[in-house]
Amino acid sequence: MTLRPIAVIVMALGLGTAGAAYAANDQMSKEAYKAEKDRIDAGYKTAKEACNKFSGNAEDVCTAEAKANQRVAEAELDAKNKGTAKARHEARVARAEAQYSVAKEKCDDLSGNAKDVCMKEAKAAETKAKADAKVDREVSDARKDSAERTADARKNAAESKRDADYRVTIERCDALSGDAKTACVADAKNRFGKS
Repeated sequence: MTLRPIAVIVMALGLGTAGAAYAANDQMSKEAYKAEKDRIDAGYKTAKEACNKFSGNAEDVCTAEAKANQRVAEAELDAKNKGTAKARHEARVARAEAQYSVAKEKCDDLSGNAKDVCMKEAKAAETKAKADAKVDREVSDARKDSAERTADARKNAAESKRDADYRVTIERCDALSGDAKTACVADAKNRFGKS
């Protein structure tokens, strides 16, 4: 059973531009999204038709690979279109689940303990891939939160410094009297944005 050429064709058809598009962060137009979705669906149909030359489990594996590649391409297309950490996480989870579904079909060629081991290895690979995706998502969220906290801290520090400078300037104005003091206070309020 040689499925490599079919898998390569499906990857080229189903993921070629979706993978490249996935790397970008620009949201797609509705027309571009639909065209890409249609291309993915056409690639799936072509790959599935190519599976008809096989029989038995070889056909099942081929079909599972075609469907898995379609699911991954669609998830990556959505991730590219949405441009969010959540969508990228979902694409990685879809890839893990797709690889697991193909691996399960491949295990069907085995029997006894070899099949049991194959199934456990497939499940372990899926679990590891999902765990890695979760960690990456949490790291991304933490970086975003950290950047937001840093920006807030800097903003608060700038406000505190400005208030401190304002208080010093007002104190200096107290040494003056009359119109000079009034002008000094008005200038300080204007310069430091105080009402």
